[in-house]
Amino acid sequence: MDRLLRTFPGLSPRRLSRLAVAGLFALLVFAGPTLAAQRPSLAMLDMLQPGQWEVRDRDLAGGRSRICIESGRRLIQIRHMREACRSFTVQDTADAVTVHYTCPGNGYGQTSVRYESAQLVQLETQGIAQGLPFNFRAEVRRVGTCTS
Repeated sequence: MDRLLRTFPGLSPRRLSRLAVAGLFALLVFAGPTLAAQRPSLAMLDMLQPGQWEVRDRDLAGGRSRICIESGRRLIQIRHMREACRSFTVQDTADAVTVHYTCPGNGYGQTSVRYESAQLVQLETQGIAQGLPFNFRAEVRRVGTCTS
């Protein structure tokens, strides 16, 4: 503190204390709400129930498949399910997430998931898998527990 007071001769210890308090107050006022509002990344996906989910392709009449997921996070890479990919979160709100991911040597994708309930989401994904483009929109609904 002595060094600071020597550097700024017109600065008294009392004035320095006031500046410190004002700075702390400004930090709490402006950064406090942001820090308090933070939640785990992609928390919406963690609200989805594990189990068997039916994927209904919205662009293909009658196009349906079933997948077993232990976490809603698995829906992000629905076209690269078994790949180890790097991801970047583009949007993360209480009812929607968008994630861009890159799978070295096997393409990339960007997936948006919109939450309707713990058993129903809307999914849109597009990218490149195995050298081919994909663009996929689906309703994804939990239909029960996973079968062995």
